[in-house]
Amino acid sequence: MALFNLLPGLPLDGGNALKAIVWKITGKPYKGLAFASKAGQFLGWIGIGLGSLSLLGLSNVGSFWTLIIGWFLLQNAGRSAQAASVQEQLSGLTAADATTPNSPVVSAELSLREFANGHVIGNPMNWKKYLVTDADGKLIGEIAVEAMNAIPTNDWWNVQVKQLVQPAEQIVTVAAELPLLEVVTMLEERGVPTLAVLKDNVLMGLLEKDSIIKLLQKRSEEKAEA
Repeated sequence: MALFNLLPGLPLDGGNALKAIVWKITGKPYKGLAFASKAGQFLGWIGIGLGSLSLLGLSNVGSFWTLIIGWFLLQNAGRSAQAASVQEQLSGLTAADATTPNSPVVSAELSLREFANGHVIGNPMNWKKYLVTDADGKLIGEIAVEAMNAIPTNDWWNVQVKQLVQPAEQIVTVAAELPLLEVVTMLEERGVPTLAVLKDNVLMGLLEKDSIIKLLQKRSEEKAEA
C-alpha cells in the first residue's frame, strides 16, 4: 500500500510530490496541479483497464479491486484537473479585473435626494448598502438605504449622505493589484461575500464572488469564440 501511494499521480502522495516538482520547475502552481492530475487520470485508466481485463478473464494482472482503485483515481484526479483549469483562468488576473461594474459607491457630499434619484430609485441591482467616499475618493464608511427612512423626504435635499454614514470597520479591503487567486483564498478564509478594492487608497469599487464567476464565464466565452 505504501508503494502504491507513492505512484506519481493525484490524489496519491506521489502525485503531490510530482505537483511540487512541476510547480518548482515552471513557477506556476496550477501547472503542477494540472500535470499531476493528468498523471492520476492516466493511472486511473490503467487501473480500470487492468481490472476490466481481469474480470473478463483476459489477463492475470489486476482484479476487481484494481478496477475500483482505478475508478477512485480517475474521479479524484478529474476534480483536481478542474481545479487546475480554474486556477489557470485566474492566473494573471487581479482584484481590479473582477471589480463589479457600477459598484454601489457614492460621494459623501451628495444630498439624500441626489443619492436616491441617481443611485437607488430604478437601480436593477437593488443594493441595500452603498460604500461612501470623501472628496478624494477615499473610503470613509457605508450608508444603508433603509437609514434614509429616518429622514422625512421633504428634508432629503437638506441632508447629505455623510450625515448618515456608518463606520467602515466591517468592510474588508484589498489592493487592486492583488492576484485574483489570492483574492479567492481571502474570500474563503475570511468568510465574507464582498471586498472593497482600493488603488492608491482610492476606492475603485466592490468585488463580489459573483463578479469573479461572471469574469470567468466571460473569458471562457471569449476563448470559445476565438
